[in-house]
Amino acid sequence: MVLTGLGAIYGGMSYNVGSLSHMGPGFFPAAVGGLLVLTGILIALGARSDKPAEQVPGGHAHGMPDLRGGICILLSIVAFIGFGEYGGLLPATFAITFIAALGDRKNTIFQAVLLSLAMVVIAIVVFWWALQLQLPLFRWG
Repeated sequence: MVLTGLGAIYGGMSYNVGSLSHMGPGFFPAAVGGLLVLTGILIALGARSDKPAEQVPGGHAHGMPDLRGGICILLSIVAFIGFGEYGGLLPATFAITFIAALGDRKNTIFQAVLLSLAMVVIAIVVFWWALQLQLPLFRWG
């Protein structure tokens, strides 16, 4: 996560970053990259606890990791790119949130749908209304 964040920051810096009131095209990738770096560091610090790891329900025997979460996150990113390109901001936001939420075995489909709908509302308010980014809410084709 830290490496991906650093890559996003590096890529964003090749564009004009601008300021908070006048964001350039490099602002968003650099900001998201910074959040990824921070999240990665916090996860690494949290993993240093002395508590033994708990057995995840549905986990695999013989020390095999449960790959569901990682696979869902990767698939959600691919879906976001595809839906963002051909469907617009709303379908892309719903897809990335829904698929990523399914990576947590504790989430039900109903909870994933509710979370996805909430994120769609947040995306409308933050990106389309408040920041007035030129991302179409829907795109056909």
